[in-house]
Amino acid sequence: MKKIHFAVLFILAICLTAVAQQDKSKRPSPAEQAQCKFSDGKTITVDYSSPRMKGRKIFGDLVPYGQVWRTGANDATTFVTTAALTLAGKDVPAGNYTIFTVPDKDKWTLIISKHTGEWGIPYKYESEELGRVPMSVSSAGSPVENFTISFDQSGSACILKMSWENTQASVNISEKK
Repeated sequence: MKKIHFAVLFILAICLTAVAQQDKSKRPSPAEQAQCKFSDGKTITVDYSSPRMKGRKIFGDLVPYGQVWRTGANDATTFVTTAALTLAGKDVPAGNYTIFTVPDKDKWTLIISKHTGEWGIPYKYESEELGRVPMSVSSAGSPVENFTISFDQSGSACILKMSWENTQASVNISEKK
């Protein structure tokens, strides 16, 4: 009888876990989206989960320097472009990608991976990278509680910005003609 009771509880736990994972609105780091729309109608769309600072030290602590970070929380951050792009001299064909970053105190690296659909970390997709590009780093000016990805755009160019805590990292993206 105890074995049957345990089996029922085990199956119930698996079902509840599956339901909780499917309901992304209940996650403490909510789903967000950033989009850049070029003048010809082509787009870049980034879907990510936005963790909160909650009084924690972020860069150099929660997010260690010099290590690959999923760039958000939960599922890895997706980067979908309907345009061929150039990022810091690196060509990116139209397509679906996953992005990661390697934060450091005074420089960041953006990783564009062809591997999609992963949870986030540990990162083990070096062989599937489209490339790595440098990002500029500056002070956010004032503390940023919610990790945020955004775009500033102008015609055929966008600036991808990532802001959290007191840090902002950015990279210029242009549509390849």
